[in-house]
Amino acid sequence: MAGKAGLKAGLIGVAVMLVLTLLALIPLAALQCVCCGVDLLAYAGIGVLAAFFLTPPRTAGTGAGAGAIAGLISGAGAGLINLVVTAVRVATRGPVGSMPVIDPQVLRQLREYGVDPQEFARFTQGWSGVGIGGSLCCLGSLAIGAALGAIGGAIFAAAKAE
Repeated sequence: MAGKAGLKAGLIGVAVMLVLTLLALIPLAALQCVCCGVDLLAYAGIGVLAAFFLTPPRTAGTGAGAGAIAGLISGAGAGLINLVVTAVRVATRGPVGSMPVIDPQVLRQLREYGVDPQEFARFTQGWSGVGIGGSLCCLGSLAIGAALGAIGGAIFAAAKAE
């Protein structure tokens, strides 16, 4: 029963996180900061929604379980969405930043082979960042989503048992 409610709320949560991710892509610094905080509130709200979908009488334990399931699902969705967005950004623009430290002999060899060292550094820096940063982001989304979803679900179920 908590699984069904958590699944339903989690799928709704994935849609909410997609919209929030798209909003965060708008290049306004204030909007990006606000979206980060709203993401955290959304995870708790997804947990509340999962507890709401439970049939009464609700307990804090079942609410927390449903909220954790919903948070895991929406966190996984948000992590995958962010991974795709990051990969598209790197593929189209590349990361912004300075060139990593490369030995001058290696730079000379790259030029001899006809490889632009700036492009080489941009490519390697960008794709390795997608893999490492993307996996950390996915794990973080899962953990934060499950925790905040469980908290939201438990509080709502305890407050509104019937």
